[in-house]
Amino acid sequence: MPSLLITGARIIDPATGLDEIGDVAISNGVIAEISPRCAHKSGLSESAAERIIDAEGLILTPGLIDPHVHLREPGGEDQETIATGTAAAVSGGFTTVCCMPNTTPAIDDDAMVEFVYRQSERTARCRVFPVGAVSKGRKGEELAEIMLMAGAGAVGFTDDGDGVASAGLMAKALTYIRPTGLALMQHCQEPTLTRGAAMHAGSVATRLGLGGWPRVAEEVMIERDVRLNRAIGCNYHVQHLSSGGSVEIVRRARLDGQPVTAEVSPHHLLLTHEEVDRFGGYWTAAKMNPPLREQSDIKAILEGVADGTITVLATDHAPHTPERKALDFDSAPFGIIGLETALALYIEALVTPGVIDWPRLVAMMTIEPARLCRFDATNTETGAVASGLGRLHIGGAADVTLIDPALKWTISSSDVVGKSRNTPFIGRAVHGRAVATIVAGEVHMERLDNRASSPRPARAAARAVR
Repeated sequence: MPSLLITGARIIDPATGLDEIGDVAISNGVIAEISPRCAHKSGLSESAAERIIDAEGLILTPGLIDPHVHLREPGGEDQETIATGTAAAVSGGFTTVCCMPNTTPAIDDDAMVEFVYRQSERTARCRVFPVGAVSKGRKGEELAEIMLMAGAGAVGFTDDGDGVASAGLMAKALTYIRPTGLALMQHCQEPTLTRGAAMHAGSVATRLGLGGWPRVAEEVMIERDVRLNRAIGCNYHVQHLSSGGSVEIVRRARLDGQPVTAEVSPHHLLLTHEEVDRFGGYWTAAKMNPPLREQSDIKAILEGVADGTITVLATDHAPHTPERKALDFDSAPFGIIGLETALALYIEALVTPGVIDWPRLVAMMTIEPARLCRFDATNTETGAVASGLGRLHIGGAADVTLIDPALKWTISSSDVVGKSRNTPFIGRAVHGRAVATIVAGEVHMERLDNRASSPRPARAAARAVR
C-alpha cells in the first residue's frame, strides 16, 4: 500500500477541535502523522512519500459517514447493489455507509447481517455496516433477533420504510436494544394516519386531488416513543425528520436529558411540496417518505440544526428504477438518491446562508454519525464493530475526504454513478464537492484536476506520483 502525503489543506477534525492549515501523512492504511503548517512551510518530510497531493485551497476532513442508505441488496439489485451504491458513496466523499434492512429478505437475523459483511468484503468501494430490523420480516409483529444481530455486527436497529406501529412492540424493542448500547432508529410514521397518502397534506395535495400526509403522523409517533423510552433509556434516533413540530418534540426530550438524536436529509432542507406541481404536476421525482413539506417546516428544521437539536445529516439514499418512478403518482415509489449530491446540497442549505459553519457541517457528517453507530471509540474495549472512525488520529484508520469548497458544478445525470437516477436535483447549479475519497489509505475516487484553484504548476510537477 503506497504511502501518501497530503499537504497544505485546511484540516477540520471536530472530534478534536482541530481547524488549521497543515499536512497529513498516511502509511499502511493508517494516519501516520498530522502536522500544522508554519509560515506555509510543510511540517512533514516529502522524501518518504510515494505520492504527494498538493491540497492547497482544499478542506481535509475525516471520511464522511452516512448512517442511512438503501443499498437494496439482496432482492433489489435492479435498483442498486452494494457495489454500485458504494461507488456512489465514494463519488460523494463518503467512506462509510450504514445500509437499511428493508431488503428481500429483510436483514432481521445474524445470518443476514453476516451476508452483508461478506458481500461488502467482495464488492464494496467503502466501508459498509448493516442496520438490523426491529421486527421479524419488518412486519411489526414479533421482535427480531436483536442480540444475535448485535453480536454479528449490526450497528443499529430500524424497520425503516415503515415505523414500529405497535406501542407494545416498541416498548419491548427499546428494552431489548438498550443493553447493546446501539440506537433504535425510528421511521416515524403512524400508519393509520397515512393510508392512501401520497404527499404532504397541504394546498398542493388539495389542488392535485392527492391523498394528504399530515405532519402529526410523524409527530405523534416521536411523542409516543419518547414517552415510552423515558423509563427505559435506550438510545433513540429519529430518521429523516420532516416536520417543524417534530423538531420541538426532539428539542424538549434532549433538554430533559433523554438519549434522543435526530437526522435530516438534503431534500427536507431545500425543497417544499410545491415541487410536486412542477412540470404540470404529479412529478414523481419529488415523491418522498416522509413527504416534502412547507417553508415553515424548513425554517424550523434549520433552527433545529443551528441550535444542536438535530445532530446528524443523512441522505436516505433510496434508488428506484426509471420504470417504477414513471408510474402514476399514487403508484410510484417514494424516495430519492442522494449520495453523489449530498455534500453540495448541505453546503447550499446550511453553510452558504450561515446556519452553521464548516466545522459543524463536518461534525454532522463525521463524528456525530460515528457516535450514533458507535464508530467513534479509539479502541475496541466498548465492543464497537469499528474503531476510531469519524475522527483523525495517529494510528487510526486513514479514512479521509478532500473537499474543494469553491468548485462550481451543475448536477447532471453523468454525475450519478449508482444504478438509479431518481432525483429532482438534476440541472441544479451548486458549489463545493469532494475531490478525493481515501478509504484505509487507498484513493478510491479523485477528481483533483477539476479543482476550482489548481495547485501551482511547479509544485504540481514536482509532486507527481513517484
